[in-house]
Formats: sequence, C-alpha cells, structure tokens
Amino acid sequence: MELSGRVEVVDLHKALGGQPVLRGVSLRVQPGEAVAILGPSGCGKTVLLRHLVGLLVPDRGEVRLDGEALHRLPPHRLREVRSQVGVVFQSAALFDSLTVGENVAFPLRRHRRMPEARLQEIVAEKLNLVGMGGTEHKMPAELSGGMRKRVGIARALALDPKIVLYDEPTAGLDPVTARAVDRLMMEVRARTRTTTVLVTHDLLTAFAVADRVAVMEAGRFVVTGTREEVRASPHPLVQAFLRSSALGGVVEEAIREA
Repeated sequence: MELSGRVEVVDLHKALGGQPVLRGVSLRVQPGEAVAILGPSGCGKTVLLRHLVGLLVPDRGEVRLDGEALHRLPPHRLREVRSQVGVVFQSAALFDSLTVGENVAFPLRRHRRMPEARLQEIVAEKLNLVGMGGTEHKMPAELSGGMRKRVGIARALALDPKIVLYDEPTAGLDPVTARAVDRLMMEVRARTRTTTVLVTHDLLTAFAVADRVAVMEAGRFVVTGTREEVRASPHPLVQAFLRSSALGGVVEEAIREA
C-alpha cells in the first residue's frame, strides 16, 4: 500500500545512554507539506529524524506514517514503508567505491526488479532532476561537496518516495553552495510533490525551504509556526538564531523568495 505522505509524531520520548533526548515531542506534517526542524547541535533533532524512518524505537509515544505506528509494524511492512521514505544524509553518504550512477541505482537494485535499460533510464532521470545529468561514470572523489549532496538527493529520489527526509542538508557547505542546495530542495519538492522534513541548524535553509518551522531546544519544540510567526517569536532561542546569523535583511530576503 502506497503512503500519502502524512506524518504524525505523538508524545515521543527517547533516552540514549540514560540521558533524555526527546521529551514529549509532537508534530503533524500534511501530505506535500515541508517542515523544518530547527535547533542547535545536540537538541535531539537528528534522533527524531531516525525515528521517522524507523531506525529507533521510542521509549514512549509513536511515529505514524499514514496512521501506521512504525515501531508496531511487522518487518515486511516496515521494509515496504521505508522504501517510500527517501533519506538524504548529512555527509551525502555515497559509496566511494561506486560510480555516481551505481550510487543512484543502489536502492533500485535492492528494492525493485526491472530490466537494466529501464534502471539506467531512472538513474539518468533522477540525475537530470538534480542538475547532475551525464555524471553517471564519475566517482564520488571527483565531486565537490555540493555535487555530492545533489547525488545524495538523486539517490533518495530513486524509488519515487512519498516522503523525503533531509539531515542537515547544508552542513559543511559554503554559503553560495548552501543557497543552491536550498533552491534544489524547493525545486525537487515542487516537481515531485513529496512531503519534506528537514533537520537543520541553518535558519536561512529553514526559512527558504519550509512552510512551517518547528524550533527544538533540549528535546522539546518551543516554537512552531510559519516563517513569519517564528521570526516574530520573542523566544530567546529564536532571537539567538537571528542574532548569531547576523541575518537582518537577509531573513527578509529569504522570506520574500520562499
């Protein structure tokens, strides 16, 4: 059964090494919506992302995709659901020993049976979608950081997922490349109509890409709303993000362009 892309996080609690990481997190994401989880390092946002793909089991609460609680699914159904969730890892996580084309083909070979010619068509299609057409035979070592990120996005889209999760998509990139990746995420969502959830510490990325932003601090959401609502929040963490990024008019520009 195909997912529609609806995501629900209900009173999620998780401790790691005896230390609470998630403390009653709740969130709803509608099909086709883009939500950014914004917060500093160590606040729990990546742990939440791992729950969204079923890599961690909650201590309390649930993550539901189309109403199905992931940690209650039998293994065969969990595999089916995971195949409809694309994940773009922080470091792109490409296989260095495989070509670009082989990296994008990897999930297709693992989850689908199809003629080789059709598989190669899909690989070319996804690479073209992210502006990397014609790079099938390159090795990851030949690519810049931004190019590797694009290939990672192409691989995440290989199975035509209903939900795409991004883990710190602009981490380690220079400002120009980071903004290019922001635009790419917006283009991908517009073309594929996927539900998008990204975790980031980059306020510009959150404001540029997302319909709503959920600000996380110490395992809890402290502010959730539209870009304008979050920007207007007096919460100290939001104000610290605005000040530390020295954004000022740049935030206004990000809001206007989104």
